[in-house]
Amino acid sequence: MLADTSAVDAGELRIDGARLLRRLDELAEIGAIEGTQGCSRLALTDEDAAGRALLATWMRDLGLTVIVDAIGNTVGVLGSDSVQGAVLTGSHIDTVATGGRFDGNLGVLAGLEVLETVIDHGVRPGRPLAVGFFTNEEGARFAPDMLGSLVYAGGLQIERALQSVAIDGAVLGDELDRIGWRGAAPVPGIAPHAFVECHIEQGPVLEAEGITIGAVTGVQGISWTKLTLTGQSNHAGTTPMSHRRDAGYVAVRIAGFVRDVVDEIGPPQVGTVGRIELYPNLVNVVAARATLTVDVRNTDDAVLTDVEGRIAEFAAGAAAGEGVELATEVLARFVPVAFDPAVIDLVEHVAEQLGHTTMRLPAGAGHDAQMLARICPAGMVFVPSVDGISHNPAEHTDPADIEAGVNVLLHAMLRLAEVGRVEERAP
Repeated sequence: MLADTSAVDAGELRIDGARLLRRLDELAEIGAIEGTQGCSRLALTDEDAAGRALLATWMRDLGLTVIVDAIGNTVGVLGSDSVQGAVLTGSHIDTVATGGRFDGNLGVLAGLEVLETVIDHGVRPGRPLAVGFFTNEEGARFAPDMLGSLVYAGGLQIERALQSVAIDGAVLGDELDRIGWRGAAPVPGIAPHAFVECHIEQGPVLEAEGITIGAVTGVQGISWTKLTLTGQSNHAGTTPMSHRRDAGYVAVRIAGFVRDVVDEIGPPQVGTVGRIELYPNLVNVVAARATLTVDVRNTDDAVLTDVEGRIAEFAAGAAAGEGVELATEVLARFVPVAFDPAVIDLVEHVAEQLGHTTMRLPAGAGHDAQMLARICPAGMVFVPSVDGISHNPAEHTDPADIEAGVNVLLHAMLRLAEVGRVEERAP
């Protein structure tokens, strides 16, 4: 059981915002997208390896015990050589191919800043504190997303995870070995006392409402499906429409239906066809093959299941009507997750004590916290995203909001750790 949050005392302790911003800038230089503020560090690439090395160096510089497990998840622990009984924070440092500098990265560097603040000010928590980064959270290179934290929580067998094949054909286990980040710690990992993740909202709600801190109630369910349509190549000028087996046409019909069904159901249902590939992909040839991905999400699992069924039924009918074969592959399927009520209350209470406006809201994107919620009390701290933009080099959060969110994280973690006393820093 988590302790009563009514006794939280925010005190005068604050993080060093300038130091945190410097680290965000330094990490963003690795995989920087020229001419933008964005980053490209796909999971287990050379760029990811460089980012990992930088984080591990910073952890060791603070005297943390650094633990790397069999899927490459990396945790730095203060006050112990294990996460047993620790209050853990963190996120990920891998990005999408055209990502920003805050998604995931803020959560990891926020945790590092919390621990350095604790060290600098002689704080003696009653429990160890820890910060980690998890492998392949984005799912942009390997499926599923949140892969590392899912393995850590026991939701995916390590053998299966290591066999995951990337969009570029690489095998995850081989890439871990190639970059030197397959660790010795076993998975599933040890359950911490609690887990709190600081993250940009990646949506427009907080900014639109003029709110500084989001106390996240949970994460909506996520369904990713890959559809492969196989028809027949033929001449675009000489083949009558009635004689075509056009895989591209069926793909476009499915994409349109996804939008139609989402619009019909309304918020909070969302759906995206984010990737369509045609073969032979020539201007004057009927497409013989099309592959597309369907991403649908909802906070209600029954509604999400219904949407999945309706899309599957439509896709089968559209393919049959065109004489095209259809094959489906589930890339990821996660049910909605509700965060621990005591952690939600704590985040909200600490934010109010620090003088920030706050509101409760669900997370629209997937996060490592939803996987850790399987094994310990978990929650999240959201800070606003300017214009709601994310997964884009233009992604931005104002420094004042970053500092506010990380100070909330600091005091939430200390309360969860049942802080003992604050000592004067040695001269």
